[in-house]
Amino acid sequence: MASTGISELDTILGGNGYPDRSGILTIGAPGIGKEALGYHFTQSGLAQGDFCVYLTRLAAREVVKDAKAYGVDYQQRVPLWIASDGGLIKYESGDLAGLSFNIKEVMRKNSDRRFRIVTDVLSPLLMLNASDVVYKFLTQLMADIKQYDAVLLATLEDGMHTPQVVTAMQALFDGVLDLRVYEEGISYVPILKVRKMMGAPPQPGYFSFSFSRNGMEIRPYAKLI
Repeated sequence: MASTGISELDTILGGNGYPDRSGILTIGAPGIGKEALGYHFTQSGLAQGDFCVYLTRLAAREVVKDAKAYGVDYQQRVPLWIASDGGLIKYESGDLAGLSFNIKEVMRKNSDRRFRIVTDVLSPLLMLNASDVVYKFLTQLMADIKQYDAVLLATLEDGMHTPQVVTAMQALFDGVLDLRVYEEGISYVPILKVRKMMGAPPQPGYFSFSFSRNGMEIRPYAKLI
């Protein structure tokens, strides 16, 4: 298992985090905090000596700046950036073959270590490429990841894709975390649900969550939704 970097989330997932050799999909609206799960997951891996790759449509400096708001500092330990700017490898949204090759090469050259790969490019890829092409790319990427001691954590923007595409993405990944906002009177409560997780039974409950510079707090949410 690979710790999520958030103790409460590890507990929800059975005590140890994400399963090895798996792909985890986080779905949620823009700004709800999906990327923060990736920041903490990466930070946890770097602290343990894992080889961490961060794949982003943004410039690396933008991710570093945003991560600080969630208490994650990439100054001392940094992942390998595949980014539109400032990365060791440049991210090109239209070159899926090149992207697949670069990820496989990184894993091959560092095969003696555990990998953690975080990406926020899934929705942009689906917007700029045919969905079946992206699905084929992800299918191959998942197959490559399962050959190594690796975990992939990806994000998908809620509301940007057809229900068929979202269902296909959920079916492809080994675990699915759903982040959304529940309206409670005149206030709004961010909630989290584990849609599925490889090696674990379905969890019907919801959890409320909040972020701060000290990390992420998760609590059982008692109201029926």
